Amino acid sequence: MSAAGQVRTGIGWDSHKLVAGRPLILGGVTLPYEQGLLGHSDADVLTHAVIDALLGAAGLDDIGALFPDTDSAYKDADSIALLNDVVDRIAGAGFTINNVDTTVVMERPKLSPHRGAIRAKLAQALGIDSGAVNVKASTGEGLGFVGRGEGVAALAVATLTADA
Repeated sequence: MSAAGQVRTGIGWDSHKLVAGRPLILGGVTLPYEQGLLGHSDADVLTHAVIDALLGAAGLDDIGALFPDTDSAYKDADSIALLNDVVDRIAGAGFTINNVDTTVVMERPKLSPHRGAIRAKLAQALGIDSGAVNVKASTGEGLGFVGRGEGVAALAVATLTADA
């Protein structure tokens, strides 16, 4: 357990392949697009990165240990529901979530029309003000799997404070 007032920071990263026949869900929001992300759950790379950032900051393992892709209970799981579970674990471990900063890396579709909705959805799940959640977008500039439009990656940093 951490000393009261101690600030802890964690980082999360995830990537998934884009495929036909799946919805594109980022931060709990379904974006209109002809492809979606392939994964055992809903493959929401942004929410997965946030989950790992929170777990890392609290020292509570990682998403794969808590919600393994070998467990049929998590097949097509709603990642926001998984995030809700993690938020409860964070509180139970004696931490308060201060802020979350994220970056989504993808070529298409453009994230900007959806950033407000994603920010609000994540803030609601995190139980914090939307001003404490940032959602940024970047591209692969034509490089790598992201640049070729084959997948999406996301990064997140979370800051927690240990409760009294």
